Amino acid sequence: MGPSIFAILSLIVMGYSVGSVRIVNQGTEALVERLGRYHRKLLPGLNFIVPFMDTIVLEESVRERLLDVQPQPAITSDNVSLDVDAVVYWRVLDLERTYYSIEDVEAAIRELVITTLRSSVGTMEFEKTFSSRNELNKALLDILDEATEPWGVKVTRVEVQSIQPPQSVLDSMQQQQAAELKRRATVLEAQGDQEATVKRAQGTVDSIRMLSDVMEKNKGSREILNFLIAQQYVDANTKLGESENSKVVFMDPKFLTEGLADLMTSPNTVKTSGPDTSFPPKQA
Repeated sequence: MGPSIFAILSLIVMGYSVGSVRIVNQGTEALVERLGRYHRKLLPGLNFIVPFMDTIVLEESVRERLLDVQPQPAITSDNVSLDVDAVVYWRVLDLERTYYSIEDVEAAIRELVITTLRSSVGTMEFEKTFSSRNELNKALLDILDEATEPWGVKVTRVEVQSIQPPQSVLDSMQQQQAAELKRRATVLEAQGDQEATVKRAQGTVDSIRMLSDVMEKNKGSREILNFLIAQQYVDANTKLGESENSKVVFMDPKFLTEGLADLMTSPNTVKTSGPDTSFPPKQA
């Protein structure tokens, strides 16, 4: 009889010992209730509880987690409808408060993100939502971190992934961008034409000045000017003949020769007796 009782007691002690041992993995914590009330928190490693009195009601990870919020409709301050989505990084700091303060902490964080996201976008103009994404992230982080603190939760980072306006708004933005690029191209082309015109005019002035200096210093200035006029006349007729829209002009060669000769021998063509370099030359 004695050995049987000893064996039974041994089994009871072994069962009690096995039932009281709890191993909690690293990165995880557990909550223990004794007779229906919170008793203590089990940390990673080997832990002991009292069987039939203590109950593990929650064993949860305290590592950082990712919450992906699906695209949500939002309206900017200038009444543009957008679809905005975000990701939230969060972790449990106080498992006791997280378990006893709120029913579903992840669902609560998701709804809080959606509400805060819509509210923040509603304070911005449409064009600023793209350039102010960092400011939007910071505003969301500050609001969420403060709101989740009573739940024993820490929001470590918030990132707005995409801001998607309607297709009609995208088309308007593309048209506006194309018009702006065309305007810039037109301005640059006009500036280039203006600079080219100024340079050509400056080149003409420099050529006239150089020609005037040569004529003042050279006794055969009239012959030089006559040669240049004849060269320009020949070049002009050559270009006229090469043009696709050129027209044939019939002229008496005698009149053409006499006209050119009068132009080359006219005393008003060049004044070699004085330093007057005005252009066109003043009439004597």
